[in-house]
Amino acid sequence: MSFSRRNALKLTAAAVAAPAVLRATDALASSGSVKVLAWQDYIQPNIAEKFEADTGIKLELTTFGSNDEAISTVQASGGKGFDVVFPSITNAAGYLDAHGDSLFAAVPAAVNSSAIIPSFLRDSATLGGVHAGEQILLPFDWGTEGVTLNRAKLNIADADISFGDLFLQPQAKGKASFRQKSSLIGAGLYLDAIGDLPSNRMLDVYKSEADAERVFDGIVKWMLAHKENFGAFWNNATEATAAFKEAGCVIGQTWDTTGLLLNRDNADFVYRAPKEGIITWLDSFGMLKGAPNKDQAVAFMNFMLKPEVGGMFANNTGYNSAVAGAAEFTTNEYRKQFNEVYTPAVLGNMWWWQADTPFYAPTVNKYVEILTNA
Repeated sequence: MSFSRRNALKLTAAAVAAPAVLRATDALASSGSVKVLAWQDYIQPNIAEKFEADTGIKLELTTFGSNDEAISTVQASGGKGFDVVFPSITNAAGYLDAHGDSLFAAVPAAVNSSAIIPSFLRDSATLGGVHAGEQILLPFDWGTEGVTLNRAKLNIADADISFGDLFLQPQAKGKASFRQKSSLIGAGLYLDAIGDLPSNRMLDVYKSEADAERVFDGIVKWMLAHKENFGAFWNNATEATAAFKEAGCVIGQTWDTTGLLLNRDNADFVYRAPKEGIITWLDSFGMLKGAPNKDQAVAFMNFMLKPEVGGMFANNTGYNSAVAGAAEFTTNEYRKQFNEVYTPAVLGNMWWWQADTPFYAPTVNKYVEILTNA
């Protein structure tokens, strides 16, 4: 996962200043409980305590550590054991019943969807947020994968930073780090941008197995032709940080959390968006059709969509809230880093992870193995 920031937060001043509106469902939900299934670090004690104090509703929280675990938990209960669930939006297809219907309900009209950054709500439709013409999942938080570099060792201007730098910069010989499966996307975006390997900005790899094979085969051949720059592979946050602190890497394709935390310790490290577009993931939340506490679920969702709570969430986790205005409630350090990285141009040039197709993961895994064994 990733770190936190802001965007069209200027357009949110009015929303932040607007008076709170008490909905009828919120009033009805001022007692009882709500059953929530969320990622392990999402609903921390300060948020849980504030929710219960503000609403009088008891929060019954169950956590999960992976999308597969969440899907298995919900499917095992037939979609009836929880009120609100927090899936990655691209995993929405995992929550279908035997008839192909979503286990998630259409987002109730009483949920304040207008609190979400408009472009995120718009883009969510094609990522899994809409099923059978109805919005079932709302954007909740997001993070990115871009380029971290040590400017004391490799000084590239922000406007010039490219995924291609990992493989082409002579100063990065033996000193570039990346996670194999996502470096395929970064390198592919570079090759598409320069016209060497057209891929419709890497969307072709989701189109068909033959297209995925064509594109990934070309990417891996190009990467292996520049393998002298390979410094370290990583698969988790600890390994990503160690690539710079212990293995001496000067550039890497990393999660935002990695680069931003390195920057806090040493200003020579910066995390930036490559000019091909920053790779972005989106997590979401929604109410199950079988929710036993629907009014309380609406109250919980509206609570989580408050800018103040979005700011608390960002400060707690380092992930970006999708709530407009949330960054105004974050720490000064957080806002400073957010504004340095997520300029309007960057936020207008995001590359969203797409929903997996049946052939995508097996194809990627094949090419990851080739890279790993190189």
